Amino acid sequence: MAKSHWMVRLVQTASVLFVLFGCFMVLIYSPFYSGWVVGALNSLVPVEVNQVAAKSQQMAALSEHENLEPGSKVWIARQAYLKLMEEAIQSHNSQDLVLIQARYKALQQMIEDAQQQENDDQEKPQIPLLAKPASEAAESEDPAQAVKDLLDLNSRENKALMEKYVEFLRTHKIEQEQVAKEPVDETIYQDIALIQEQNEQSQPQTSKPYAIVVLGGGLTLDKNGKDIVVNKYTRLRLEKTLAIEQQYRLPIVLSGVEAPYMQRWLKAHDVDAKLLEDRSMNTCENSRFSSLLLQKKGGAPRVILITDRYHMPRTRRLFALNGIETVPVEAPMPTRLTNWRPSERNYDHSRRANYEMLATIRDVWFGSSDCREVP
Repeated sequence: MAKSHWMVRLVQTASVLFVLFGCFMVLIYSPFYSGWVVGALNSLVPVEVNQVAAKSQQMAALSEHENLEPGSKVWIARQAYLKLMEEAIQSHNSQDLVLIQARYKALQQMIEDAQQQENDDQEKPQIPLLAKPASEAAESEDPAQAVKDLLDLNSRENKALMEKYVEFLRTHKIEQEQVAKEPVDETIYQDIALIQEQNEQSQPQTSKPYAIVVLGGGLTLDKNGKDIVVNKYTRLRLEKTLAIEQQYRLPIVLSGVEAPYMQRWLKAHDVDAKLLEDRSMNTCENSRFSSLLLQKKGGAPRVILITDRYHMPRTRRLFALNGIETVPVEAPMPTRLTNWRPSERNYDHSRRANYEMLATIRDVWFGSSDCREVP
């Protein structure tokens, strides 16, 4: 059989590639491509929770009013206080509750005084050093590990401080007569209710959601061309939030630089979202900073996550890496897919699916290089 001329083979190859490219473009504009991509992502992207990171959420005592910085001395003191309060409740000793609270107030004052003294010392002129001490340099080598240790009550430093505060709350001398004369602090009832609610839960901690986390989808200008408002993607996620909030009545976490505008939109629809994470600039920071916020507020091992269907697989993976299990609730896209015929609306969905597919591959293989460790 005679061999074809190289020009003929080149034309044949180009023709095949052209036909394949044409078929691919038709597929991109069809309503099927985006569904196949998101189906593959949902099947292949792992969402198993990182058990080490999950320890930071294990208290499962989320409160919208908790505002202590995770890992701080006052935060660790709070954990020691709640631990002893729970022991007193179990022993049915109401006098111990009031005494523990009085000691806790003394401990808070002691920590505050020490912090003030430290701030005053930092304001004094310092002699510049040519190089950092070796110990200080070692501490700055691994910021990721430092953040994990900060949030882990069982880390060496936190555990030692926790034991010190527990001992203070057990033994610090308080005049019993003085405690009896002072009016009871109303916050003690809130603390008792919080502890009892945790102990009386019949379901495992991770079997129910503790919060609704809504990810921002962008901002835009209002019709007047001046005011900044949420865009269509964010608005549709907030509309879904209204329905979910009516069903579950859970605290709402708004994540992203869009958070203040999202809060304003919800407020206009009679929903008050109090937990704002307004520093994240991308999905990785959404998950990291939101998990830090939830941990600071008492812990939420499981949350309802609201974003669009294409964004969901990558976001669930990132939240799982930060120790939080997610219940996915998909918000609609601004445009709808056609039933079968190719259209520009289908292309919008396909483009979004392609972006998330490539971003997921990048995150899995290389990690997210533009993701800050802390807000």
